[in-house]
Amino acid sequence: MAASYWGSTQQKFWTFTRPEIQRMHQELQDVERLLVNQHALPDPRLLNIYFSIQLGKLAKRMSIRQQALATAQVYMRRYYAKVEIRRTNPYLVLSTAFYLACKMEECPQHIRLVAGESRQLWPDVTTSEPSQLGECEFSIISELNSQLLVHHPYRSLTELKENHAQTLSLSLDEMSLAWNIINDHYLTDLPLLHAPYTIAVTAAFLAIVMKPTQGGSMQASSASVAGALGSLGGVGGGSATNRVQKALNWIAESKVDVEAMVDITQELISLYEIWDGYKESLCKEPIAKFVKARGLEK
Repeated sequence: MAASYWGSTQQKFWTFTRPEIQRMHQELQDVERLLVNQHALPDPRLLNIYFSIQLGKLAKRMSIRQQALATAQVYMRRYYAKVEIRRTNPYLVLSTAFYLACKMEECPQHIRLVAGESRQLWPDVTTSEPSQLGECEFSIISELNSQLLVHHPYRSLTELKENHAQTLSLSLDEMSLAWNIINDHYLTDLPLLHAPYTIAVTAAFLAIVMKPTQGGSMQASSASVAGALGSLGGVGGGSATNRVQKALNWIAESKVDVEAMVDITQELISLYEIWDGYKESLCKEPIAKFVKARGLEK
């Protein structure tokens, strides 16, 4: 197991440029053009929100910690970078990614229990047969080339607070907000684009710039996030608070990739803007149509 992201399979094989990801998705659609035309799906960002909510429901039922849930989300993101979603039963892939992530994150769950809970959550579109989860598990492991170790930004965020307490001075509310930003970035392609450390630094900076809402929610206004983006780009730096300016100075001195931070912020803006128009039926109904058309197989 690689102790550091920088020497890991994640960095070597599962970190891409944005054009590379776009090309991968386009190639899948070109190969599966007939299916794509038969079954229209909503914006991928809406699908990501839907799948994240469904994974959250499964994790809550089984009292699974956040990191295992995040690993399952990364597995799904990687898997669907190589497999067209309409060729699968997403609920089975979701359940299997969850089952596999629990094993990798050392909180294993019995396959029969995962299958049973999945059946309770989605009775019309999934099966309680453990054998199908087992088959899907081999498919995921194969498509991921057995590269299952995932490095997350959570550890980097904790180290930022501990090692740079005087510079960043993250309050408990700000840590909670930064943590939620990291949770939300799994709903995008960002885990396939940027290093966990860069994502953690961006989350910490945004938490400093934005005023945490009650309960630490990160569904903040686009204007607030845009203000942070302006600060990153040096816009309006003269009006920045001393604390924000101090954080900006630290970012400059630490040689964090500011362009990557801007890209992360823009991606989050896009996510939160489309989240305002999210409705479960927009995703649930079209997914159910192609799943039922194929039967309950993978």
